[in-house]
Amino acid sequence: MNVLQETFTGIPACFSSVEKVNDETPLTRSGQSVIISIYRTKIADQCRLITVTWCKTLLLHGLSISVEGPEGESQYTCKIDMKPWYLRKKHGSKRFLVDSKPVYVFWDLRVARFAGDAEPVSEYYVAIVSDEQVVLHLGNMRKEAYRKTGCRPSLIDPILVSRKEHIFGRRKFVTRVQFQEKGNFSEISIECKDRIRGQPEMEIRINGISVIQVKQLQWKFRGNQCVNLNKMRIEVYWDVHDWIFSPGLHHGSFVFKPCLDSVTGEESGSSEFADADFSLFLYAWKVE
Repeated sequence: MNVLQETFTGIPACFSSVEKVNDETPLTRSGQSVIISIYRTKIADQCRLITVTWCKTLLLHGLSISVEGPEGESQYTCKIDMKPWYLRKKHGSKRFLVDSKPVYVFWDLRVARFAGDAEPVSEYYVAIVSDEQVVLHLGNMRKEAYRKTGCRPSLIDPILVSRKEHIFGRRKFVTRVQFQEKGNFSEISIECKDRIRGQPEMEIRINGISVIQVKQLQWKFRGNQCVNLNKMRIEVYWDVHDWIFSPGLHHGSFVFKPCLDSVTGEESGSSEFADADFSLFLYAWKVE
C-alpha cells in the first residue's frame, strides 16, 4: 500500500468544521467539498503541471489555479472568490508572469450550475491563455471562452493527470468520474456496513454494480483489487485503518487507477480509452 502512503497528503486548510449528516445523506450536503484536478500542458514554452482547486466550505467558495514553477513547486497562483455577494468577481480575468512570460486566466461563473459540489457542472468557463493560445479550457461554454480570449486552441491537448476529492459522510460516499476523455461519467459508491456480531464490511460499487466486497474489514483494512469497467481494467487501492481504529473525524484513502493493459480485445489499439497515467484519489471523511 505504498501507493497510498506516498501519494496522499493532509486535508486542505480551507476545512474547519463538519456538520453531522444522516446515513443516506449525499456527501455534499455537509456543506464541504474540495476537488483538485492536475493537468499537464505546455505553458510558457515548457511542459508544466496546472493545479485547479475548487473549494467549498460553510463560509468559503472559491477557485484556485496554480502553475508549476521551474523547480516543480506551485509558484504562480490565481485565486477567485465565488461568494454570492461578490457577483462582480464571478467573471473577469487576471494576468501573471511565468518565467517572465504573460499568462492570462479568464473566467465566467455568473450563471454556473452546481450539483452540491464545489465544482460547477455546466454554464461556465475557465480558460488559461499562454502565447496567444488557450492551453486549458474548463466548462461547457467553449465558444464564449474563445470569443472572450480572442485566442485559438492550443495545438497540444492538455492531459488530466489526476483528480483528488475530499468527501464527507457517515457510511456512504459517492462521487462521479470520467475515466475516458470522451466517455460517460461513472458513479463510484463506497459504503461501510456493520454486519454479523458488529464486524464491519465494505462494499464498492461502480454504476450500481458491486465490484468489491471486503468482509472482516478490521483485518483487511488495507488492500487492492483489479476490477473491470466495460473494456477497462481498473486497479483499486484502499486504506481505511483510521475508520476502524481511530475515533473522531478521520478519512479512508482510495485510489482508482486504470491498468496499463486496461484495453482488451480487438480495440486494444484505440486511443479513446483512459490514459493509464490518470489516477483518481478519494479522501472519504467519516463523520460520526
